[in-house]
Amino acid sequence: MFINNSSKYQSLGLLLIRLGIGFSFVYFHGWEKISGGVDKWEMLGNQMQYAGIHFLPVFWGFMAALAEFGGGILITIGLFTRPAAFFMAFTMLVANLMHYHKAGLEAHPFEMLFIFIALFLMGAGKYSLDSKIRIR
Repeated sequence: MFINNSSKYQSLGLLLIRLGIGFSFVYFHGWEKISGGVDKWEMLGNQMQYAGIHFLPVFWGFMAALAEFGGGILITIGLFTRPAAFFMAFTMLVANLMHYHKAGLEAHPFEMLFIFIALFLMGAGKYSLDSKIRIR
């Protein structure tokens, strides 16, 4: 086999996942939501009804937008990766609940939920700012 199971390749794989998923969330998802303003945040926050939360929709919408935009940046650079992945996984859980109640599960938020859970469990790998600032 060409590639063995060394941690070098595992960290390289985590870097590629972080770069691709992080950039995707910043550029394709987060920027539209964070720059959408109060009307967009209220619309997003109203999706919390599917999780049984019916108050402060603007707050929840802003937090979802921040999770996707800011979390995407943090995951891309590998800084505070576990907390960012946690909040992004929560956002994808709510997105899954919304899609499930409207028309059934949708592939993208379902897949992203598990990617963010995996990043939360594994961390950013050695090619990250997290590994540079870790107390040794």
